[in-house]
Parts: sequence; C-alpha cells; structure tokens
Amino acid sequence: MYVKICGLSTAESARHAVRAGADAIGVVMSPRSPRHATPEQARAVLAAARAERAEIDTVLVVNRMAAAEAAALAHELGFDVLQLHGNYTAADIQAARALIPRVWRATSLADDAALTAGEYDEERLLVDGSEPGSGSTWDLTQLDPARLGTNWLLAGGLSPENVADAITAVRPGGVDVSSGVESAPGVKDLERITRFIAAARQAQITIK
Repeated sequence: MYVKICGLSTAESARHAVRAGADAIGVVMSPRSPRHATPEQARAVLAAARAERAEIDTVLVVNRMAAAEAAALAHELGFDVLQLHGNYTAADIQAARALIPRVWRATSLADDAALTAGEYDEERLLVDGSEPGSGSTWDLTQLDPARLGTNWLLAGGLSPENVADAITAVRPGGVDVSSGVESAPGVKDLERITRFIAAARQAQITIK
C-alpha cells in the first residue's frame, strides 16, 4: 500500500513521515491553501526527507498554476514528481512532462465521472473528494475500482480512524492524506501521521 503524506512544510514533519514509513511526501505551493509552502520551506522539506531515505518520492502539488510553469518550478526545486490538481487537460500533462517526466493527475468524480488511471498518460491518478484539502469525507460507493485500474491513489477525508475501512472498501493502489493528520489547518500532528501509516499498512495485510 503506497502511502503519501501531503501538505508538509517543516523539516521535522518530513523527517517524521519518512521515519514512520511514508512512500511519498507532498509539498503544496498554492497561496490560497493553509498548507502553502515557500520555496525555502520546500527545500528544507526535501533535504530533511532525503536525509532520512534517499529513495523517498517527493511531490510538488499545485492547483492553479500553469502546467509548464509548475513543471519548471518542480524541476528547479528538485522534486521527483509534479502533481497537477484540478481541471488540467491531457495537453497540460504532456507540457509538464516535457520538463519533469513524472507527473500525477489529481481530480474528483465531480469533475470527471468516468475516471480511468493513465487516461491522460499520467504516472498516477489521485482521486479526491470535491473539496480538496477540506478534510470532508465523501461517498466512496461512487467509485468503480475495476474501471480505475490499479495505479491510483485515494484521497479526501481520510484519517487514521477511517483509512483502513476505505482501503478495504475500494482497494486503491495507495492513499494520500493531508488534513486528516493535522492538529490545525496546515499544522501536522506527528502522532497522527504515525497512526495513519500504521493503519494503512495493517489494512493492506488484511485484504491480501
């Protein structure tokens, strides 16, 4: 079970997420978000994460920036992956991949009711709720795992308390969490990060 901890903005939270077993850490660069990180914060997060484990996937998350501009920023800061969140097109994915090969597409069923992983030639598809970053749960029965395939991540309203049930219900290839491991908007709770990752790993064992 691939686990991404997103919305990190401090070296401490990055180190903890990696030590707790995260496969990927995400940094949000979107001024309207309470999780918005500056370039300096992003560099500190990347350095801390890689000092713990060199092979960790580092993901830059944007949602209103032009795809090519976002790709250039991801490349400049040294991210492994660019995650384009929202109404980006297949052409946007291709434009970004010209600068950074690994691009993820993040969207919701509210924007695209017939989602299929890889449809836009993205490396991974992230399926979120209709209110990204809100922490609101959503109706997972809307998902068709058979249509989605295997190379997708589930996000939106996940927490240490419900991630195991969500994994059991829809069997995603991985999970992504941000607000569900916070003590306040943008403030990561290290103990909740540990519990989230442990719950996801246990669910993976259970469904095998």
